[in-house]
Amino acid sequence: MVTTQAPAASIRIDDRRARGDRRSAAAALLSLLAALAPSPARAQQQGQDGQAAPQAPGGGAAVPRGPGGAIVTPPASTAAPAGKATPPRALNYTPPAYPPEAEKQGREASVTLQLDIDRDGRVKHAVVVESAGHGFDESALAAAQKLEFEPARRADGTPAPARILYRYSFTLKTASPPPAAGEPARPAESLRGAVLASGGDVPLAGATVSVARIAGAGAGAATPAAPPELTTDEGGAFAFAALPPGRYQVSIAAPGFEPLSVEEALAPGEQLEVKYRLVPQGDGLEVTVRGKRPPREVTKRTIEQREINRIPGTNGDALRSLQNLPGVARPPSIAGLLIVRGSGPQDTQTFVDGTQVPLIYHFGGLSSVVPTEMLDRIDFYPGNFSAKYGRVQGGIVDVALRSPKEDGKLHGLAQMDLIDARVLLEGPVPFLDNTRFMVAGRRSYIGESFGPVLEAAGAGVTQAPVYYDYQVLLETEPTPSSRVRLTFFGSDDALELLLSDPAPNEPALSGNVGLHTAFQRLQLRYDHELTDKDRLDGVLAIARDDADFGIGPIYFQLDLKTISGRLEYARRISKGTVFNAGLDVFAGLYAVNLRAPGPNRPGEPPNQPFSTRTLQEVSRDGEFFYPAAYAELELAPTPRAKIVPGLRVDYQDLNQQVTVSPRVNGRFDVVPGFPRTTVKGGLGVFHQPPQFQEVIPPLGNPGLKSTRALHYAAGVEQELTRHVEASAEGFYKQLDELVVGVNRPGSIQLDYQNVGSGRVIGGEFLLKYKPDDRFFGWAAYTLSRSTRVPEPGEPERLVSFDQTHILTVLGSYRLGDGWEFGARFRLVSGNLVTPNVCNVNEQSCDPYRTNALFYAPTGTYTPIPFSGPNSERLPAFHQLDLRLDKTWKFKTWRLSAYLDVQNVYNNANSEAIQYNYNYTARQYVTGLPILPSFGMRGEF
Repeated sequence: MVTTQAPAASIRIDDRRARGDRRSAAAALLSLLAALAPSPARAQQQGQDGQAAPQAPGGGAAVPRGPGGAIVTPPASTAAPAGKATPPRALNYTPPAYPPEAEKQGREASVTLQLDIDRDGRVKHAVVVESAGHGFDESALAAAQKLEFEPARRADGTPAPARILYRYSFTLKTASPPPAAGEPARPAESLRGAVLASGGDVPLAGATVSVARIAGAGAGAATPAAPPELTTDEGGAFAFAALPPGRYQVSIAAPGFEPLSVEEALAPGEQLEVKYRLVPQGDGLEVTVRGKRPPREVTKRTIEQREINRIPGTNGDALRSLQNLPGVARPPSIAGLLIVRGSGPQDTQTFVDGTQVPLIYHFGGLSSVVPTEMLDRIDFYPGNFSAKYGRVQGGIVDVALRSPKEDGKLHGLAQMDLIDARVLLEGPVPFLDNTRFMVAGRRSYIGESFGPVLEAAGAGVTQAPVYYDYQVLLETEPTPSSRVRLTFFGSDDALELLLSDPAPNEPALSGNVGLHTAFQRLQLRYDHELTDKDRLDGVLAIARDDADFGIGPIYFQLDLKTISGRLEYARRISKGTVFNAGLDVFAGLYAVNLRAPGPNRPGEPPNQPFSTRTLQEVSRDGEFFYPAAYAELELAPTPRAKIVPGLRVDYQDLNQQVTVSPRVNGRFDVVPGFPRTTVKGGLGVFHQPPQFQEVIPPLGNPGLKSTRALHYAAGVEQELTRHVEASAEGFYKQLDELVVGVNRPGSIQLDYQNVGSGRVIGGEFLLKYKPDDRFFGWAAYTLSRSTRVPEPGEPERLVSFDQTHILTVLGSYRLGDGWEFGARFRLVSGNLVTPNVCNVNEQSCDPYRTNALFYAPTGTYTPIPFSGPNSERLPAFHQLDLRLDKTWKFKTWRLSAYLDVQNVYNNANSEAIQYNYNYTARQYVTGLPILPSFGMRGEF
């Protein structure tokens, strides 16, 4: 930071680059004002400059250099291939803490790190490549996680992930003691300034600055009292005191940068302040471009590691955080559903490392099927997604598993809370070079905690909810440009209750009520950058899915054994043109067993008890084959624009149908650089095959066609500051050939036909503070309307999961000393219901009207809907959730605890309507009351 306070008679500000240019005093003054202008990165640096240096142990003169005692320089031994990529450019610098024991022992060291930087300029992974021990490695790794970069860019200007080397140098400096009583004050500084990296004005710590008196300049002058050579502190600053008037040769050198040598003239009584900018050497930085390319979708929202387990109200579960994003509706009660942009839960697919899974949440939505600790990121596409994805018309959730840690050490964790317990272990595989493993497992104990409570309440519990999941991952890199990953993971949920007293309107429903779902996946992934222009990605998975539901004599069983795979090839044809092509296959064996009540007997009135009908059984097994191929072009005619046209072709053998899905989307930076303004838009065709039970005879109709959705979207993104961005997007979905089922005379099967239609229209707004080392948060608002027309000629009606207004505001702040506090507030339109009794608050309501049929053989009433389907909306939902985390760090391990409180002010949110025995009165059924959850975790 440049200052202008000095006792000298005049101050001259100068600015030098390695090319030796000298700017005018006016231009330099403008540069100074710009340097002092507030920005997140610069404000952070100023805060560091203002800290006092810690005193040496025992009050001695040795102090660490600056508040953190670290010097950072890119190693001179690394190089960037000219013309192939633009390397990352640092935007900030956070000094690491000097290890106390090393400081006491007077140790100095240098640590070189390998940093993986994503396309947003954030450090995703850091590993030590030149170790120093004695706590220096850990300090450097912790500081590196706070760095931010302007991302690397490919030859066409698009941002790209990169791998670079980064060095921290820890040095101790002897501080000048204060003058003793009676001694003259220390001499005034004559030459002071800062050394910066050209292009980003990032301070260069550890640069060497030397001065040499030019022969004949100021002959007879006294010898300078200041040393002839200094190194810059963590802010890049230096200062020479008591230099006599004259001309000096100033030389600046730093590893990885071109040296600079300039001449300076000091006038009598003058203090000279300068800024020197060094240009990186041609061989100053090694950049390896790897990983995923920029997204091909109009809208991609990513939840990153900093946010992934700190969102209040989610109990630390990352995948539950998806319900806080724009376009995602609140599911009923604690149901574990994803309702995206007005589409049904079955219309959104979830992938784990590229393989589809049938469930994303355990029973009741209490926890996800993949532990947060294994996640790298969650990519969410609410619509207009790439041709890479198909067989769905709603949204896409793509969960990426992180790689095991690469520091060569064994790491693990164990966590317990009021719902479940989990463990994780990771590290290197013995006797196998460059091979790492990670294993994890989790099991709930809701049954042990709440089973006795339910039984005491008369629920007749046989087996309370129990779930568990497990993951085993093995990863290696056969070559520097390839990666192989073998993963086995699965999930299991079970619930069983005993109905000793059947419901009054269903007298035959008694006995055990059971629900069991499970899946397993054995997955092999292979990623290979064949050349600097060619890339091959593949994933293959063998899977099994089981679903079993039963209530008394009624049951439904589904068993799927599948194999799925995707192989994608990408080729950079020219600057600004990338071609992507792939195969996507889903095939397997199915078995369906069903026992259910048949239709009413002749002469029986409608709307009578379901459970008293004659039972019929259906069993069916077979095979299916769903292949697909897709191709896309990524066109960047200028660095500011990107257009992605694509085409996908699918085939389903169960109904022998071929579907063609063309899509296109694009983005354009109206204002490039910072603050960036981007407009975006897209449209496309999306097909979704019918469900198995809808198309497999005798349960379904083999002549059914896939449903079709047309997606339209347009929006704008605006950077407000380095950390704050806003976006707005409007969307419209036209739904055609929807599957509608009606009763077949004399059969328990429904008659399925493609006669339905619908539409969804809305807008999404997001104001987000991108995560920094202290805070993250966002405010999301969705306005939408989702309607359906079951058959031609019928009136349009709202779907049951339509929510007009969805507002979510959340944030989390690190208070320091291991404390973090977060809050979330939600305000959502109430869910829709079909009333059987009118609302007494309505003027036209007759509270004594009976809307039910009396069934004499059982003495029960069967309701008749009072009005049309989904014609009443429950009261609005609103809730405040709070979360408090505390972390204690020890020498070799860390302990953390959290308290997550949902519904802090105990609002009685309405989730359903309950009726009396003859449906003449009703009351609201409320959801969960205030729900605190406490957990602890230990990790090493």
